[in-house]
Amino acid sequence: MAKPKVTNTFKLKGGAYTDIRELIQLRYAARGMDLLQANKTRNPLSGLLSSKFRGRGIDFAEVRIYQPGDDVRTIDWRVTARTQIPHTKLFQEEKERPVLILVDQSASMFFGSRQAFKSVLAAESAALIAWTALERGDRVGGIVFSENGHREVRPRRSKTSVLHLLHEVDDYNRALSKQANLGTQSYLADALRNVRRVAKHGSTILIISDFLALNEEAKIHLRQLARQDDVIGVHISDPLERELPRPDLYTITDGNNRSRINTSVQRHRRAYEKQYQDSLALVRAEFKRVKSPLVELSTNQALVSQVSAKFNYGAFANG
Repeated sequence: MAKPKVTNTFKLKGGAYTDIRELIQLRYAARGMDLLQANKTRNPLSGLLSSKFRGRGIDFAEVRIYQPGDDVRTIDWRVTARTQIPHTKLFQEEKERPVLILVDQSASMFFGSRQAFKSVLAAESAALIAWTALERGDRVGGIVFSENGHREVRPRRSKTSVLHLLHEVDDYNRALSKQANLGTQSYLADALRNVRRVAKHGSTILIISDFLALNEEAKIHLRQLARQDDVIGVHISDPLERELPRPDLYTITDGNNRSRINTSVQRHRRAYEKQYQDSLALVRAEFKRVKSPLVELSTNQALVSQVSAKFNYGAFANG
């Protein structure tokens, strides 16, 4: 059976819930994108998966006798003291790195006014990133989380690991409803605490969320992660969060109760927009503080074209 032709306008149906078949099909979109351009400065995801390590980025290999020209910073002083002969450490480049993808499937993500709900865009983004990382030879795992708990998938360099992660995302997405628990605000902090426990030094960690639960506890965990790992934020939003619909009288419902709102009052419109911009500014400031990039995706644009435009080497190099 012939594989579908893939371009950077790969079509997804979107909607309120994920389609596991589409999450799996994004594997072909990831392959197509990776083949678009071999040049690192043009490859759509090269900034995502080739960003500079904060650590050495190499693994210890062996110790041998010091030779003229060796870097004195690599001298193994313990072996040198024991043998009375200068020895130096040898390192080898890492062949792969763990990529951990945190996917928010909380109640605040169960919202959308355009092509897809935020929860669906988050799931699709996670799938595209996971498949791309696997294509590049990295180990892929992640954590799917909501107010009701989390599921972990340990990073492995296998299609099975990615499929496991996507099925967990799909399960959490299918459990979302308008009656979801809105009470707890610690779920993002809990997810970050858990990824700190499982992440190895030098991992790439992507956090896909609307960051409405970015409280002080979550910030502490984010700062600790950014000290030893490459952290990338993926902010998911919907146009209706940024701006009220055109002036009119609207009927809204939460599934049980109905209310009417008037979007014609200019001071209300300005206050609504300011509240969103202030909230986003706090998220941007936190990622700037930890010197990590924040990519902003919106439900009103096609996923693959957004990722192609925003996950690029230049954006992260300049960030």
